[in-house]
Amino acid sequence: MTEQYQNEALDLLVTCPKGIEQLLEGELIQLGATPGKTTVAGIYVSASLETAYRLCLWSRLANRVIVILQRASMVDTAAQLLSAVTVVPWAEHIAAGKTLAVDFHGRSEHIRHTRFGAQTVKDGVVDAMALAGAERPQVDTKSPDMRLYAHLHRSNLTLGIDLSGESLHRRGYRLDVGHAPLKENLAAALLVRAGWQARAKAGEPLIDPLCGAGTLLIEAALMAADQAPNLNRRRFGFHGWAHHQQAIWEELQREAQARASIGRKRCKSALFGFDQSPAALSAAKANAMRAGIPALITFHGQGLPSLNARKVWHRNQVC
Repeated sequence: MTEQYQNEALDLLVTCPKGIEQLLEGELIQLGATPGKTTVAGIYVSASLETAYRLCLWSRLANRVIVILQRASMVDTAAQLLSAVTVVPWAEHIAAGKTLAVDFHGRSEHIRHTRFGAQTVKDGVVDAMALAGAERPQVDTKSPDMRLYAHLHRSNLTLGIDLSGESLHRRGYRLDVGHAPLKENLAAALLVRAGWQARAKAGEPLIDPLCGAGTLLIEAALMAADQAPNLNRRRFGFHGWAHHQQAIWEELQREAQARASIGRKRCKSALFGFDQSPAALSAAKANAMRAGIPALITFHGQGLPSLNARKVWHRNQVC
């Protein structure tokens, strides 16, 4: 691993749903990153490799964590895009035998389709690898070893490697989605905005009268138990990166597992979910089980008109 990635701060872009950038900034600071410029649905930050891993593991609000490798201006044509991509030393980042996919966002007067933009970026990567005498990487749009990020806006290109891989809001527990599903990081944002983390430490209860598949309650339980949202996720984008440091990652995982084990035992908050749909309750229970916090949430098959949350709360307190 080069000293650049071992000892120096990385230039990162952390993306999120629009409207929660301010909440994300506070979270990034808590996790050890140094925020810089805020954009629509994203924040540029400076962080060590360890902190970048920590963001992937612990961020409840982010979508993606991207290592920026190239910023270029006056990029309008395919030739200019190709040139900007080719100068990046991709052979240092993509190991032999690894597959890749390109996520291209934006457009220009001459680049009007994201598929064409992605194809051009891929061609530039292949050209750079060939010039370096490295093995040509294969494309896998469904399950690549690495995801490359390219964003073109007003002739400015931002190019990097997506350390998260699949979006971080996909924690892995929500296989049963139910009706009108709420994304996990949006649920977390609602809880952060409501001050749930401090309320959970104080032992306050949380009641969701229309819990559906349980996303809001599960995110609340993860917070109350001090469990990293992506603790049970097996693969991230950095696993396919040539500069990945497995020892650093494993230490962070051990730390998170220890915190979750203690947190689940110390959790003082009672969480209740109500829904009149048997299918929704079944999905919520299955999702809570996969998230590893089924004992922290009590589900009830009860519709909103007949809901008496106070009575349920007191009954459970007595029990």
